[in-house]
Amino acid sequence: MSTIRLTMAQAVARFLTAQKTEIDGTSLPLFGGVWAIFGHGNVAGMGEALHGVRDQLPTYRAHNEQGMAHAAIAFAKTSRRRRMMACTTSIGPGATNMVTAAAVAHVNRLPVLLLPGDVFANRRPDPVLQQIESFSDGTVSANDCFRPVSRYFDRITRPEQIIPALQRSMTVLTDPAECGPVTLALCQDTQTEAYDYPESFFADKIWIPRRIRPDETELAEAADLVRNAKKPFIVAGGGVLYSNAEKVLADFAQTHGLFVGETQAGKSSIPHDHPACLGAIGVTGTGAANALAEEADVVIAVGTRLQDFTTGSWALFKDPKRRIVGLNVQAFDATKHNAVPLVADARVGLEELSQALGGWKAPEAWTARARDEKARWFESAARYTDPTNAELPSDAQVIGAVQRTSSPTDVVVCAAGGLPGELHKHWKASTALGYHMEYGYSCMGYEIAGGLGVKMADPSREVIVMVGDGSYLMMNSELATSVMLGQKLTVVLLDNRGYGCINRLQRATGGESFNNLLQHTNHVTLPEIDFAAHAASLGAQAIKAKGIGELEDALKKARSAERSTVIVIDTDPLASTDAGGHWWDVAVPEVSVRDQVKTARKNYEDALGAQRVGD
Repeated sequence: MSTIRLTMAQAVARFLTAQKTEIDGTSLPLFGGVWAIFGHGNVAGMGEALHGVRDQLPTYRAHNEQGMAHAAIAFAKTSRRRRMMACTTSIGPGATNMVTAAAVAHVNRLPVLLLPGDVFANRRPDPVLQQIESFSDGTVSANDCFRPVSRYFDRITRPEQIIPALQRSMTVLTDPAECGPVTLALCQDTQTEAYDYPESFFADKIWIPRRIRPDETELAEAADLVRNAKKPFIVAGGGVLYSNAEKVLADFAQTHGLFVGETQAGKSSIPHDHPACLGAIGVTGTGAANALAEEADVVIAVGTRLQDFTTGSWALFKDPKRRIVGLNVQAFDATKHNAVPLVADARVGLEELSQALGGWKAPEAWTARARDEKARWFESAARYTDPTNAELPSDAQVIGAVQRTSSPTDVVVCAAGGLPGELHKHWKASTALGYHMEYGYSCMGYEIAGGLGVKMADPSREVIVMVGDGSYLMMNSELATSVMLGQKLTVVLLDNRGYGCINRLQRATGGESFNNLLQHTNHVTLPEIDFAAHAASLGAQAIKAKGIGELEDALKKARSAERSTVIVIDTDPLASTDAGGHWWDVAVPEVSVRDQVKTARKNYEDALGAQRVGD
């Protein structure tokens, strides 16, 4: 057997360069690059190794470990999980900074390879700088924090262990059902130790995701259920996009007279103006999609994990006899809510289900009802996004301005706060992947870093990041990275002077405004934050827009800019879209001295009666 002597870190770097994928007949590197912030736990090992392959596997320097992992996650999502990135950090805070991002990838089923440095395997210099010491377990390090938020976790204490660890990692990262974050904790001394690796370990390998075909029995049962439905309805999740199944979904709906509601992850899987599209579903759904979902007797859930925002906390689907067909590549998701499982790739599953249905179509009375609800919703929704001269516009009015100045191929990126709900209802996505929302973990601070990852994955599209002042203050450093890398973003920063979304939720559950908006905090002086000046200090172009008219002018200028632009606009923290939507289970105190809380608790208890627990 022919071998080559390399350090463990050099073996990792060389192995990553050999992994390929094939997209539209073109072979591409599976790993689009490695994000790295070096420290004593990885600079001598991984740093030296990555330098040696820098022409084949680019290394990118970020400003925050969590931020760079968010960028890697967004890159994978925009690439439909067909390409991905790796991230390496030192031990200690560098590693644990990535734990939140690992949770983002885990919840959203997105591939990212995390390579944090770890303590010395030989333990000779223990405790080293930044080492976490357990009084009762000598094997513990800070990297154990990654275990619950990784699909696969391993700690490499000998150089030869990297061979099976990397092979296992690749099967997880590229498997449609298992897909998620992989963490290989690399002991810093082991990174630098040499081993005679087999040359075959570094042979090029092409990874193409398998398309799982449905079981015949499951397919027959699902088809029979749909065929006998009087009020069938489709819920489209992110799996539609990962499967590249949006055209098949549209054709399936059109052929069988069905209508589609989209989850946050599934939005843009069918064009907003397609006759079958009813827009968002669930807690932040449109009146049209929710009206049909409430009456549906059969729900075809395609590529969705049916989280509480989609199901209205198990209370949206109100027909007592309704059944769910869970078309999902992961059996764990396909069987939720006592569903009839159809374990399959979304594209293949829809194609074979359509064949099994033959010429069957939903009853005309049901499709006519759907068309009426759609027309009613669009008429109602328009008044929330129309232009205004208000000094403090609402989030929806800002979204309207962004939409009017956008192109159908643009990508809007967001993650947390009140904006995801307003975007889910109002954003009109024309093309696949034009709506990029991290709402599985709803991670504040994802927005700008995520936008950077989207732009790196698809430089041909304009990327518009919409972010609140709260999220911006949590993490903005990758704005400087976008400038440094020449990856232009347009960032629309809505300043409502605090956490406006949670303030509204606080009041809706009977609480007094407390510790969310800046004015309601414990403070000596209210901060006068100049967001435009801050963005400019990071190298971006910055504009403060006074009102919707100036915002639209600024957005047009930003399109022709050569580097990232941040547009700041003051907004109303209280206004939100009161049309559409659905109840969401947020527990209210049983006992309180506040009458408002008592009233909210009574309403909460009444709403709980609509939940179908275990169903």
